[in-house]
This record gives sequence, structure tokens and C-alpha cells, in this order.
Amino acid sequence: MRRFSTILVTKHTSVFNYSATSSFSTTNLRSTNSRHIKTHMLADMFEKSPYSNTHLHTKIISGYCKNRKLKDALQLFDKMPVRDTVAWNCMIKGCLDCGDLVTGSKLFDQMPERNVVSWTTMINGYMKLGRVEVAVGLFEEMPSRDVAVWNAMIHGYFLNCRVDEAIRVFEMMPYRNVISWTSMISGLDQNGRSFEALRLFKQMVGDGNEPTESTFACLITACVNVKAVELGTQIHGRSVKLGYVWDEFVASSLITLYANCKRLDDSRRVFDEKVHDSVVVWTSLLTGYSSNSMHDNALTVFSGMTKMGVSPNESSFTSVLNSCCLLMSLDRGQVIHANATKLGFVASAFVGNSLVTLYSKCGSIQEAVNAFEEIKVKNLVSWNSIIVGCAQHGRSVCAHIFFAQMIRFEVEPDEITLTGLLHCASHSGMFLKGRRIFTYFHKYTASKLNLQHYACMVDIICRSGNLDEAEEFVKNMPIKPNSLVLLQLLSACGVHSNIEIAERVSRHILVLDPQCSAAYTLLSNLYASAGRWNDVSRIRSEMKSKNVTKQGGHSWVNQGGEKLTVLSAQRCHPLSENVNKSCAI
Repeated sequence: MRRFSTILVTKHTSVFNYSATSSFSTTNLRSTNSRHIKTHMLADMFEKSPYSNTHLHTKIISGYCKNRKLKDALQLFDKMPVRDTVAWNCMIKGCLDCGDLVTGSKLFDQMPERNVVSWTTMINGYMKLGRVEVAVGLFEEMPSRDVAVWNAMIHGYFLNCRVDEAIRVFEMMPYRNVISWTSMISGLDQNGRSFEALRLFKQMVGDGNEPTESTFACLITACVNVKAVELGTQIHGRSVKLGYVWDEFVASSLITLYANCKRLDDSRRVFDEKVHDSVVVWTSLLTGYSSNSMHDNALTVFSGMTKMGVSPNESSFTSVLNSCCLLMSLDRGQVIHANATKLGFVASAFVGNSLVTLYSKCGSIQEAVNAFEEIKVKNLVSWNSIIVGCAQHGRSVCAHIFFAQMIRFEVEPDEITLTGLLHCASHSGMFLKGRRIFTYFHKYTASKLNLQHYACMVDIICRSGNLDEAEEFVKNMPIKPNSLVLLQLLSACGVHSNIEIAERVSRHILVLDPQCSAAYTLLSNLYASAGRWNDVSRIRSEMKSKNVTKQGGHSWVNQGGEKLTVLSAQRCHPLSENVNKSCAI
């Protein structure tokens, strides 16, 4: 093993060694232990260095703040024998980055001498926390302003959705640089004014300003949002001419643009122009395939990025898990789950929610519950995913337990929550509970009840055998019922052999949707069960004259990792014999 002899430590080698330690692999810093070790490495280095100067102090403070060790940074700052303006600015920025606005503001007030960076740092901090008026007050107090602080004001206004104020500041600027223009283009686009962003670019070029890679990335994103593929293609050509197409953000924006316009071949060509080691570019292609229902391609891209040593991010896992879910590919989803666990992403709400949905759709409700429990900070989608998953699997008690926990954690339920709970009540015979839940959501939540909720409620009433009450409920609905609501009632009439209500409901359905094959079929079956064959013949003749055909059912069978779709009574499928043998009990 190689051993090093004694190294002479000077103030320069101390700073160099700090920088080397500061760039320690961020992957290793995912765990708390790694962060703890690194912090102590920095502390030990500081204590042992005979040349601890202001520059070294500032470097270490910056490292502490980047690793969210604000308390250690403040202690070190207090010990500094000499503090220059750079050190003060570094400490203030660290406080703001760690979310401690109070301490940052106190330090700003205590500064013996402020420069433009000090003011800009505080303005950025207040803007990020939505304290716009305080930021404006600081801006007006400034003894002198440079272009950076003007840009900070523009960015801050856009961050708080105050577009008109941002435009006003931009127009007041005595001097604008490329960052000013790019901030305006990006801000307008992010606030739903993409066409204005594109027009501003023309003004920018007309005034003789040369765009950068960032400008092009923002422009292409604006083209994505308005699906301006022709303009995007022109910008693509110009970015090639300027050599910006190699930039990861320009490339990823172009891939997304073409994917959103269904031009996946062009997306692939942009991707293939160079070997990419950027997760942003790989994820753009992966998401493009996934959003265009090319899920096998998405899985191939994910496999390729891992083989290339590109570490997936949250968006990568979310997109590929969505593809696994839609392919009903449980085995590949489990492999990706293991990969996400290894990289520490299962605690993320985005990845965790995708896992819950995958396992629920693929029939593994216990694994869905396990994935839900691993999510560190659960959001509304997390709760809805597990409640709906339990409902789909007939786990009514579990669904209501999760709902109770959701309310206890003060998460406001929405329309999807209600749908899941009503499905539970309907399919488990919890009729009274279903009524109470419906009333609770109607009276005590901000959820807007829709036709799907009323359809669920009709189903609940019908399953209790009260068809007259169900018909009355439909008549008194505050919104006009659609065929979905009425079909629930018609289906229940078939179960309870109530021809009188069925005839009234079917007439109503066929007025709304004359081609509704389900209404004809349900009524025909009801007549047949009552032995009214003349009516059966009449219904079938009417279907034939109106060219109404009954849609066949279909099933999915997973064979050798491939999902096969088999239609009801199908005999022509090349693997139908094997499928029938597999399904035989």
C-alpha cells in the first residue's frame, strides 16, 4: 500500500486540501453518517492548520452551509479573528440557503460594511420566501445598484408570479445584459406567457444581444409549452450553428420539444448526436418515450443509462415506473425498485407514489403498502394512491384507516380520495359508511363533487336494494346525470329484475347516447330473464338498424415478460391455445 511522507502544510495547501475534501463524492453524502464524517474532516483540518486565515475560514463556512451544518458554520464565524466582507456575505447566504432568514437578517444589520453582493443576497433571500415588499424596500435603500441586483429583482418578481412588476423593472433598467434578457424569457414562459417570451427573444436579437446556451434552453422550453415545433426547429438550427446543441439543457429541451410534438425520431436524432453522460438528457428521452406510450423503448433507455454509468434521478425513476405500470410489468418494476432503494430515492414522494401505483395495479397490495410506508414526506397523491389501491383490492378497512391517518395529519382530501372511499363502501357492502362519507365531503370539504362521485353513490344505494331511492337520487342531482350514472342504475335493475325502472332509465340513456350498446344489452338481458322474447327481438332489431354493436371484453395475460391482449371468444390469436391452457383451473 502506498504511503505518503510528511507534507509541509501552508496556507495554500490547506485551502487546496479543503477544496478536495469539499468535492467529496456527493453520492456518498446521501447518508447521515457520510455527512457527519465530512463535517469532522473539515473541523479537524481547520484545527490542525497553522495557517488558518480569513480565506480558509470562509471556505470552510461555505462547506458547512452546503452540507446544512448551519450551527457549525455560525460557531466558526464567531471564532474568526478577522472578518472581511466576503466572509460576512458567505455567512449571510448560508443562513438564507438553510432557511434561517432571521439570523441572516441580523447579520446583515450588523455588517460593518456592505457591498452590492450583500444587498443582492438579502433581496434574493426575501424574494424566495415571498417577502416581496421587504425586498423592494431593500432595493430602494441601496446606495448604488449594478445589473446583478436588477436581475435579482426581475427573478424575484417572477418567482412570486408578479409578472407586470418584473416587466416594469426590466423596462426601467439602465443597462441590460444577456442574463436580464434570459431571466425575462424564462420568467414569462414559466408564468404562462410563452408567446410573449418568444416575441421578447426577437427584440433581444434585434437589439444586438447574443444569446447563450441558457437563453436557447429557455426559448426551446417556451416552444414546448406552445407546441411551436417549426420555430423550435429554426432555433435548433441556430443552436447547431453556434455549437450550443452540445449543451445538456439545450439538448434535453430539444428532445422534449420533438417528443411533445410526436416526433420521436427527431428526439432520438438529437440524443444520438453525442454520447451523453448527463442524467437530464437521458431522462428527457426516457420521459418522451413514456409520455408517447412507447414504454418498451422507455425501459430500454433506462437500461442503457444505467449501463453507461449515468445515475438516474427522481424524474428518471418516476417515468420508468410509470411505463412499468402501464405495461403491467411487475418483475421489471421490482428490479427498478431495488435500484431506487440502492440510490436512496424510495423516500421521495414522487418515486414512492409511482411504486405504490405500480404495485396496486399489478396486484401486489402489500408491496404497495410497504412502498407507501417508506415515503418520508407523504403528499396528497401519496394518500390517494394507497387509498385507491386498497379500494381496488377490496381492502376497505385498510382504506378507511389510511383516510383517518390522512385527516389526522391535516392533509386536505380531494375528489380522488372520495372516489376511492366510495368504491370501498360500494364493493364491501358498507352502505351507511358510504352515505356518511358522501355527506362529509359534500358539507365539510372543498372537494367539488362530480358525476363519478354521484355514479358511485347510485351504486351504493342500488346495492342496498333501494332502487326507488336510487332513481329519486338521480332525479334530484344538482348536476345533469350522464350515461355513466344512469348505467349504474340500469345495471342494478337487471340484478333486481325491475323492468319498470329499467325501461325509464334506458330511454333516458338512449336520448343522451343513441349508440350506447351497454343500455341495449342490459335491457335485452333483462327482457330475456323475464321471458319477454318479443321485446328481446325488438331490441336486437333496433340495434341492427342503428348499427349498434356490442363491444367484446378483453383480458391481459403476462407470458414470458410480454403482455398479451386476448379478446373475448377469440380463436385466431397465435398463442390462444397456450393462453387457454395457462388459464385452465
